[in-house]
Amino acid sequence: MSYKLVLDVGKTHVKLHLLNNAGESVFSRQTDNRVLSGAPYPHFDIEGLWQWMLRGIGEAAQEYLISAVSITTHGAAAALINRHGEEAGLVLPVLDYEYTGIESCNPRYDRLRPEFSETYSPALPAGLNLGRQLYWQRQLYPEAFARATDILMYPQYWAWRLTGQCCSEVTSLGCHTDLWSPATADFSSLVENLRWRHLFPRVVPAWTQLGCIRPEIGKLTGLPDSCRVFAGVHDSNASFLRYRATCADKPFTVISTGTWSILMVSGTPLEGLKAGRDMLANVDVTGQPVACARFMGGREYAAVCKRAGAAIDEQYGETELQKLIDAGTMALPDFSGGSGPFPGRDGRLEGVVPTGCGAALASLYCALMLDYLLDLLGARGDIFVEGAFLKNPILCALLAQLRGHQQVWLSADDTGTVQGCASLVDWVGGVNRPLAQSGGATRLKKFEHYKQRWRRTLELEAVSVAG
Repeated sequence: MSYKLVLDVGKTHVKLHLLNNAGESVFSRQTDNRVLSGAPYPHFDIEGLWQWMLRGIGEAAQEYLISAVSITTHGAAAALINRHGEEAGLVLPVLDYEYTGIESCNPRYDRLRPEFSETYSPALPAGLNLGRQLYWQRQLYPEAFARATDILMYPQYWAWRLTGQCCSEVTSLGCHTDLWSPATADFSSLVENLRWRHLFPRVVPAWTQLGCIRPEIGKLTGLPDSCRVFAGVHDSNASFLRYRATCADKPFTVISTGTWSILMVSGTPLEGLKAGRDMLANVDVTGQPVACARFMGGREYAAVCKRAGAAIDEQYGETELQKLIDAGTMALPDFSGGSGPFPGRDGRLEGVVPTGCGAALASLYCALMLDYLLDLLGARGDIFVEGAFLKNPILCALLAQLRGHQQVWLSADDTGTVQGCASLVDWVGGVNRPLAQSGGATRLKKFEHYKQRWRRTLELEAVSVAG
């Protein structure tokens, strides 16, 4: 039997999974995604990750025959490389998108950014717009930038390390980058105006087999020379693609959770998206735009717990949730530093948090944020939850109570991103329908009243600020 290897490079954690033909993980490794604070700017520990990957692949290859590698990563990251000769490699480190120092270029860059109606990419803080990162790097490091032969989106950078082949792919290009126009399925006017088109290699589907691993990688890891490597995909799109392939024309929503909670809704017109609410269009693996909204769910959950003096793994149940609702204790956004539907606000806790209720408050907050975004998007049909929030079934049950008119399904495993990424290996042969189960709903009293009070407080504060 042969196995598929998935490399999943998330913003917080990096995972390596080996899947059998049934999609079961038979081998896994995980490490933190380190950001190095040294010169020239905060950047990802690429070489540290590469060595970790090689070790993990080598361990897996000792026990299993690996026939294919598929890669998924977080967005807002790209690698400037020179592909030739002795200089082959990065010409600049891969910048951490949370670095606010690049905002020094905002006045000039904002004059160049395409209209939201062209890219459906809202103006985001720090380096969350990839075009802003690249523009800042070119302005501050012109000589290094000039040595770049290619701009590789993050999944395709790792694919290049494994195969030596360069390509681009739409799910990463179309993820709030300012670089892609969903309507024309082509690069945006920003790329044309800055004369960057030649730096982006050919655009291929995520399921494209780039080639086999380089011989030297085989020697280092024990992978067979015939091991195939695929182009790769943006992580939230990896979660979405299986549902897109199997739900036909029925409306549905996928909520991909982790550091970010990203809601991807089928059937919602792009014209209703509001840039100021961190709504945007992603592009799925087939090149079709998908209406999205998001907030930093994992990051904000931890922030609310910290404000409440609670550990993120604090145990709680409906009793603690009901105490908070009865007391009217609320967490009000924003706890992310400028992302999500309420940017520019200072997050705060209103009321007293009873002992043992901090994690419960964080769960209430995240459920209310998800519910709010679902309403903003006009979500219809079934809702599928993927990723980290599956480890918090009460949070998912809160969402189910809030969305009483819709069915909330929980992915049967917490590796939906990995499963979606692995499906690229057999894309032409069809995709297995994701397994999901209903997790049930909480039965909290006066929850609807609490929700409406939470929303009214936000609306009143918005009016006060505007006045």
